[in-house]
Amino acid sequence: MEPMVRVARVADLPGIAGIYNDAILNSTATFDVEPWDAPQQRRWLRQHADPYRVIVAVEGGEVLGWASLSPFRTKAAYLYTTENSVYVRGDLRGNGIGRLLLARLLEVAAENGFRTVIARITADNPVSVRLHERYGFETVGVEREVGHKFGRWLDVVVMQRMLGGTGRAKALQLRRRGVLEYAP
Repeated sequence: MEPMVRVARVADLPGIAGIYNDAILNSTATFDVEPWDAPQQRRWLRQHADPYRVIVAVEGGEVLGWASLSPFRTKAAYLYTTENSVYVRGDLRGNGIGRLLLARLLEVAAENGFRTVIARITADNPVSVRLHERYGFETVGVEREVGHKFGRWLDVVVMQRMLGGTGRAKALQLRRRGVLEYAP
């Protein structure tokens, strides 16, 4: 049976945090170095309100993986660009959960009016690079030695997926509701 992919809820935060905190402590997938506490988790989820999003893959009420769309930059002209993240529980990697999450995340990004999605992946994570390539991401650059974790310097591969479209519909709706200050 395939896991269900849905929008994350506050009740999912312990599962999300378990996966993310494991990545913080045991991998270079994130440049965070301190585990997240409960208030930080709740604040993070609130910051991913429409048009951004956090989704989870769940089975039997258990979070198996999660993915998010986050603001790419704070400057107004970046309004139609989003940055993605995909994390899967360590013991379940290689079972297609990342593919399910990334496929749905790209649908959400298009539905929410984004024109492009950026992925910033630590260069020592070829599995994530290949996953993104499968979904049409192209490498657009490498940031050399921009992170330092576990006593070594880390490069970041920057990948991009163009979604097409004007990127206007959702942003204009949000501007009319007073959620965004800028929408051309």
